[in-house]
Amino acid sequence: MTKDLFKNIAKIDTDHVAKSIELLPNQVRQVLDEAHLIKIPTDYAKASRVVINGMGGSNLGAGIVKSVFSDQLAAPLLIAPGYEVPAFTDKNTIYVISSYSGTTEEPLSVYAEVKKRGAKIMAITAHGEKNKLADLMMKDNIPGYIFKPDANPSGQPRLGLGYAVFGMAVILAKAGLFKIKPEDIKKTVAKLELWDKKLRPGIGTEMNAAKKAALQLFKKQPVLVGAEFLTGNLRVLRNQLCENSKNFATYLTVPELNHYAMESLANPISNKKNLIFFFFDSALYHKRVQKRIALTKKVVAKNGIEVAEIKLRGQNRFEQAMEMLQFGAWVTFYLAMLNKVNPAEIPWVDWFKKELK
Repeated sequence: MTKDLFKNIAKIDTDHVAKSIELLPNQVRQVLDEAHLIKIPTDYAKASRVVINGMGGSNLGAGIVKSVFSDQLAAPLLIAPGYEVPAFTDKNTIYVISSYSGTTEEPLSVYAEVKKRGAKIMAITAHGEKNKLADLMMKDNIPGYIFKPDANPSGQPRLGLGYAVFGMAVILAKAGLFKIKPEDIKKTVAKLELWDKKLRPGIGTEMNAAKKAALQLFKKQPVLVGAEFLTGNLRVLRNQLCENSKNFATYLTVPELNHYAMESLANPISNKKNLIFFFFDSALYHKRVQKRIALTKKVVAKNGIEVAEIKLRGQNRFEQAMEMLQFGAWVTFYLAMLNKVNPAEIPWVDWFKKELK
């Protein structure tokens, strides 16, 4: 099994996914370096609510920002991807259109309606050809962030999350929702660079926590478990397992799962063979949540289902979120190698979009 993990990486990863994962710190650093160029009108700080519309990889960053900074947000934040505009959207609403490609159908479809209602529109997108959202931003003077995805050679939005997470954080912070300390971000970037060196393909399985985790998940259906400020990360990892690894996954959150999910573990009988519960532990969780997670592991084990776990080391919420983002991406990459699939390709998504046209 270990040999298979290494043997075909260069052959399978033809779209530079490993390089994109490795460059996560560079993505964050690029946003930090360009943050002074992002200008948001001062009256945006008067908004009483925020709505973010982005699909797939284009709303993953928003989910992490919402979870990590939930204790600081000055206004409620709703992630509402799709074709409908919430009824409360008005001049007191910041409405963020997020599309990595700038061509995503759903968020672009609401632009006229959101503009008609007088909402304070912002946008975030990657620089590129035929980018309709970037064109709208230039034409209608929409504030936000257009970044050059130089540190994401794979071209996949779900692997450019340094831009998505920190880019979204910066535009929302500049709109007055919370504050960011550049010194803290620089420290996080430095730690990401150190952590990454122990997760790269050249590090053997015995010393590589991401490879070990991928081996545990191989031929299993992962159920990711976390809580509170890591909820956004659970969504990211679920999506990356599905798309990078071509491996079905889901997630549950504590304490919510303690009120319903534990009774479902007994059936079907195949749960014991197919499922693996992957817990993300943090000393930053509420003390009662930490106790609940410890007990939940016992319940899962008593039902004959495998338990995997990892303890995050970051010193604050943002650090742990970025640590989990980095670690999870590497796990999905190595699981893709075990499943012998190209982690960049998304054939069913491509087929579906073609049929929709």
